[in-house]
Amino acid sequence: MHLYLATTNAGKLRDFAYALTPDCTFTLLPGLDTLPVPEETADTFEGNARLKAIAYSLTQPDLLVLADDSGLEVDALQGAPGVRSARFADDHDYQTSRPLPTDRRNNLCLLDALASTPESRRGARYRCTLALARNGEVLVIADGLVEGEILAVPRGSAGFGYDPLFLLPDEGLTMAELAPAARNQHSHRARALAALLDKINKPHPAE
Repeated sequence: MHLYLATTNAGKLRDFAYALTPDCTFTLLPGLDTLPVPEETADTFEGNARLKAIAYSLTQPDLLVLADDSGLEVDALQGAPGVRSARFADDHDYQTSRPLPTDRRNNLCLLDALASTPESRRGARYRCTLALARNGEVLVIADGLVEGEILAVPRGSAGFGYDPLFLLPDEGLTMAELAPAARNQHSHRARALAALLDKINKPHPAE
């Protein structure tokens, strides 16, 4: 099976590359960098994954298009930043003394938001929803998540997004400290992809 990915995010592409199996390959959706980006107006990961999968699949008839929406949910922030994970600092008009990359600003904004939150209340999870569509019709939806905690000081440089702050308690490492094989084992994106492929490959009950 060949999937066409509707993302240009380098970190997500690396996650997909490690998570795919020998019988499932992928390439970027043709012309993706020239297509208009669908506005993510839904208030759930599934809603945004659906609208992206539908919009992009309509641009390339008959292709299996895979779209992702994912982010961080922090218990002490009532599930925020959630679907706004990539825009957390912008949403809060978070200012820094000098220009910083988006991921860095988001991390600093999160640390400020949790400044008075004790370690015992810093539970969080990464969540990913994948939507597979063809010709504007969503065929499969799958979810993946990984539980963790938010550190007060970032650690590691191998990840992206909130990875330097996202601690896996059982490993004693952040997502940004994991080697690629270990990251794939714990990745919410890899788990969502495994669930999606399982749904595709699962035999349908006889009618």
